Amino acid sequence: MLEVNPQTALPDAQEGLSIAEAAHRTGVSVHTLRYYERAGLVVTTVDRTVGGWRRYRKIDLDWIVVCAKLRATGMPIRTIRRYAELVAAGPGNERERLALLEAHRGEVTARLAEVRESLDLISHKIDVYRGRLAAGDADRLWAPDPGHD
Repeated sequence: MLEVNPQTALPDAQEGLSIAEAAHRTGVSVHTLRYYERAGLVVTTVDRTVGGWRRYRKIDLDWIVVCAKLRATGMPIRTIRRYAELVAAGPGNERERLALLEAHRGEVTARLAEVRESLDLISHKIDVYRGRLAAGDADRLWAPDPGHD
């Protein structure tokens, strides 16, 4: 897991990956990369070439993957921004970071339970349909009567 160390030496801005390469490696779009920067979600300043082109380092890519995973699990942008602010601030706020992540984990766990319950219902319905089709009486499955309101 990514542990951001703000003391990491910066490579020459000509090194690193272009925004297109970074998008490919992280699995997020170029638009999303630019948005993450504008929204204050990136904890380091993305280097630029003398021509102004973004150059992403490994630490940038690793952090973008963290942001993408947090977003994919439903964490609001404002919460990711707060987490990024805490990480960028450095040592001394680890308890707040932990609390933020624990709260999010609780929300994700609750959603997973809801999805599991829904999946169980879908699986049950599939079993019913397969059983009725195999028995040859699928036409007896309930369907609304279009002639009655």
